[in-house]
Amino acid sequence: MTKTILTIASALLLLAACGKKEAPQAEKATDNYLKRQPGDSTLYGLACDGTTDSLLVLLPYTGADPDTFDIINASQQKQIFGKPFIGDELAVILNPEDKAEALTVINLDDLKGQWAFMVKPKLRDYDKMSRRLRRRMMAEMPDSVKESLLVPREYVLQFKRGYSMTTRGMKHQQTTDEMSAVVYPEIKRYTEWRLFNGKLIMASGTMEMPSGTKGTKQKIDRDTCRIVELTKDTLVLRFSDGDWSFYRKKNN
Repeated sequence: MTKTILTIASALLLLAACGKKEAPQAEKATDNYLKRQPGDSTLYGLACDGTTDSLLVLLPYTGADPDTFDIINASQQKQIFGKPFIGDELAVILNPEDKAEALTVINLDDLKGQWAFMVKPKLRDYDKMSRRLRRRMMAEMPDSVKESLLVPREYVLQFKRGYSMTTRGMKHQQTTDEMSAVVYPEIKRYTEWRLFNGKLIMASGTMEMPSGTKGTKQKIDRDTCRIVELTKDTLVLRFSDGDWSFYRKKNN
């Protein structure tokens, strides 16, 4: 009970220092700070009064006093992702040679939420066909058949508080894989997300049965990407194999 009271009191002091009085900010402030990972040089905190297009005033979760950082170069280099408002939770990468300058600013409140993207199916064994056969097949296929088969599907990634996330959009085929005329690209079922030194890491888990054993164990896969763009309605993530573009999906 005493620990809980101290935690709440600390969170309220954080909010008072930034002039933010809404209770939900208190919970996320203590929650995210306590889950900071070893080796992560990112500075986490709340945007405070005095933040402008050229200066960032940040109240760090470390308990230190608010500090001011120059963000002119970060803005010119398009390294400010999401617009910081008073009370927003931010992740900041500082210049190692000048601690008064922020090289990257990420608005974690803007990142959270549902982000959707459309995927198109391919005809089964399409990649195994020669280019000539592909062109001939698509040319001879009636438009009505194309429209009925090649139906785009919406996939959704949801970044939640507490570093959890969900993936939606995968549907069970009404027919078996062998009977289906088209196949949709697979997407990992991400369950966790985290920022680490400015990079976004998303984790997914699959169950495996090692050879020679009777039980199963969970295999964790982690995908690392960079945020290329983050606005109110757009998110672009850069993976090793290319960029993914998302649009903001309103909560149901």
